[in-house]
Amino acid sequence: QVPLVESGGGLVQPGGSLRLSCAASGSIFSMNAMGWYRQAPGKERELVARITDGGSTNYADSVKGRFTISRDNAKKSVYLQMNSLKPEDTAVYYCNVYGILTTTGQYYGMDYWGKGTLVTVSS
Repeated sequence: QVPLVESGGGLVQPGGSLRLSCAASGSIFSMNAMGWYRQAPGKERELVARITDGGSTNYADSVKGRFTISRDNAKKSVYLQMNSLKPEDTAVYYCNVYGILTTTGQYYGMDYWGKGTLVTVSS
């Protein structure tokens, strides 16, 4: 198990900004893809943004131009800068990591999830 701790959620007015952070802990040497998913009430979980260990990114069409994903491998962290927030961005945001290589050389090709952080966009 890989603990993923998210932070940065909260209440923001439409048009505002928030920055989400997610930090992994444990004996991790490297991680393949890191990303953010979200789940709004009554809807399925969906990909928001994803970044590979090579720095390639992809975004949901609904957030392109407004959200930016980045990662800091030394800190084992991934970030999501969210600008021009809209009420429809309201959801629980989950950090995701896929593919972990431990410091002892073991590779786990599976998904790991954080517990989620709530983002509410409302006036």
